[in-house]
Amino acid sequence: MQTLHWQKSTYSGDSSNCVEIATTLTTIHVRDSKTPTGPHLTFPPTAWADFLSHAADARH
Repeated sequence: MQTLHWQKSTYSGDSSNCVEIATTLTTIHVRDSKTPTGPHLTFPPTAWADFLSHAADARH
Protein backbone atom coordinates (compact mmCIF):
# COMPACT_ATOMS: atom_id res chain seq x y z
CA MET A 1 0.00 0.00 0.00
CA GLN A 2 1.26 3.46 -0.90
CA THR A 3 1.95 5.96 1.88
CA LEU A 4 0.06 9.19 1.33
CA HIS A 5 1.66 12.53 2.18
CA TRP A 6 -1.15 14.80 3.38
CA GLN A 7 -0.96 18.58 3.22
CA LYS A 8 -3.37 21.32 4.11
CA SER A 9 -3.88 24.62 2.40
CA THR A 10 -1.71 27.56 3.37
CA TYR A 11 -5.00 29.43 3.75
CA SER A 12 -5.80 27.25 6.77
CA GLY A 13 -3.15 28.78 9.03
CA ASP A 14 -3.09 27.01 12.39
CA SER A 15 -6.72 25.96 12.15
CA SER A 16 -7.57 22.28 12.49
CA ASN A 17 -10.85 22.80 10.64
CA CYS A 18 -9.69 22.32 7.11
CA VAL A 19 -9.44 19.98 4.19
CA GLU A 20 -6.22 18.12 3.48
CA ILE A 21 -5.15 16.57 0.20
CA ALA A 22 -2.68 13.93 -0.86
CA THR A 23 -1.80 13.40 -4.50
CA THR A 24 -0.61 10.44 -6.51
CA LEU A 25 -0.16 10.18 -10.25
CA THR A 26 -3.67 8.83 -10.72
CA THR A 27 -5.70 10.05 -7.74
CA ILE A 28 -6.34 13.06 -5.53
CA HIS A 29 -7.27 12.08 -1.96
CA VAL A 30 -9.26 14.54 0.19
CA ARG A 31 -9.95 14.26 3.93
CA ASP A 32 -11.18 16.27 6.90
CA SER A 33 -8.22 17.31 9.05
CA LYS A 34 -10.26 16.73 12.22
CA THR A 35 -10.53 13.01 11.45
CA PRO A 36 -7.25 11.98 9.81
CA THR A 37 -7.87 8.27 10.36
CA GLY A 38 -11.42 8.47 9.03
CA PRO A 39 -12.57 7.89 5.47
CA HIS A 40 -11.51 10.11 2.63
CA LEU A 41 -12.73 10.94 -0.85
CA THR A 42 -10.83 10.19 -4.04
CA PHE A 43 -11.01 11.97 -7.38
CA PRO A 44 -9.29 11.63 -10.72
CA PRO A 45 -6.91 14.57 -11.32
CA THR A 46 -9.13 16.02 -14.08
CA ALA A 47 -12.16 16.18 -11.77
CA TRP A 48 -10.05 17.84 -9.04
CA ALA A 49 -8.72 20.41 -11.54
CA ASP A 50 -12.30 21.17 -12.64
CA PHE A 51 -13.33 21.63 -9.00
CA LEU A 52 -10.42 24.00 -8.29
CA SER A 53 -11.19 26.02 -11.40
CA HIS A 54 -14.84 26.34 -10.37
CA ALA A 55 -13.89 27.27 -6.80
CA ALA A 56 -11.49 29.96 -8.05
CA ASP A 57 -14.16 31.39 -10.36
CA ALA A 58 -16.64 31.51 -7.47
CA ARG A 59 -14.25 33.66 -5.42
CA HIS A 60 -14.40 36.48 -7.98
